[in-house]
Amino acid sequence: MAYGETRARTGLTTFLLASSALVWVSAVIVLGILAYYVSTGWKGDHIIYELVIAVLTTAFFPLAFFLVISPGSILLFNLIFSYLWLVAVSFTASDWSYSHSNLLLTAEAFSFIAFFFLFFNILYDWHYGFYRPAARSGRAVV
Repeated sequence: MAYGETRARTGLTTFLLASSALVWVSAVIVLGILAYYVSTGWKGDHIIYELVIAVLTTAFFPLAFFLVISPGSILLFNLIFSYLWLVAVSFTASDWSYSHSNLLLTAEAFSFIAFFFLFFNILYDWHYGFYRPAARSGRAVV
């Protein structure tokens, strides 16, 4: 795909579409694991925060798949969710890094994956939408 082109149906480039899909899948996995622990009676402020972030990501992040907008306009959306996931990653790392539960370690890993790909969404969207505006206008960029 040439630089500056977007997908006709999604408004996202292939990288942003794949990265957003990985963020959403990671959020669904974290949501399932944490909902299981909450349903078994696990309590704590951190697990509730992480569960809420996973629910919000699962509910609102598909908007990134279907919004047909100009490049760079989804940057604020990615910034907000990346900071929310950064806090979730720090909570999971502080709470469960030395846990002997494979499910908790899996939730920690997928929380990191969600943050990691959101971070690359921000970098790519910043570069694609703001850093090289001449590429969108059709002028040659040297």
